[in-house]
Amino acid sequence: MEKREIRNSYPLKESDHIYGIRAIIEAIHAGKEVDRIFIQKNARNELIKELIQLARANNLPMVQVPQEKLDRITKKNHQGAVCLLSGITYASLDHILSQTFENGKIPLIAILDRITDVRNFGAIVRSAEGAGVHAIVVPSRGNAPTSADAIKTSAGALHHLPICRSENLKETISFLKDSGLRIIGCTEKAEVLHFNENLKDPVALLMGSEDDGISPEYLKMCDGMIKIPMLGKIASLNVSVSAGIIFYEAIRQRITM
Repeated sequence: MEKREIRNSYPLKESDHIYGIRAIIEAIHAGKEVDRIFIQKNARNELIKELIQLARANNLPMVQVPQEKLDRITKKNHQGAVCLLSGITYASLDHILSQTFENGKIPLIAILDRITDVRNFGAIVRSAEGAGVHAIVVPSRGNAPTSADAIKTSAGALHHLPICRSENLKETISFLKDSGLRIIGCTEKAEVLHFNENLKDPVALLMGSEDDGISPEYLKMCDGMIKIPMLGKIASLNVSVSAGIIFYEAIRQRITM
């Protein structure tokens, strides 16, 4: 179970979550699409143990948090657990890739490493859908929720663009490389400008967190790194703005092939 607390930079509506251990267990049994489950730290009663076991059996992300965080989410009797529901159904990356290749298209995938702000996430999805990106990969932990607010921010694009959840982003990156995609890290640490990199071939564009960019372990796995030229005094752009610029550079190159 992930032990660090995810920063809550988004408001939670009642329709976005379920509180109470038994209610969450029943929701899982009913096949509800779960984004993540918040478990109160040091809660060890038998019902909590049953919930944790069920969540693990279904590969559902769990996060240990202090009671104060659960109290901020809901004023109701949460019993030490709150389940954040997803507003979408997650897609299979393997299926998306196979379908893309079978249709004679060149895969263009986006990987988001710890994009925690729901507005940034929604804006990236909106740009990606408009640019024809085939899928977005997000980690199962440490990312913004696919909630009603994310759907609204994406202008509904979350209903049209496949979102693939990765339990292990390192393994997913390796899978993409083995499938013939080049991994391109988008970072101000790069030396190559984004319009000088070949984005016509099958690629996965890796975007890093708002705070500290792409994780070093993922940067090492990149086949190339690109940056957007900055001519002013500001060192970098908002990640959602950067993503849109790079998505459309990839489309520009492919349209002019």
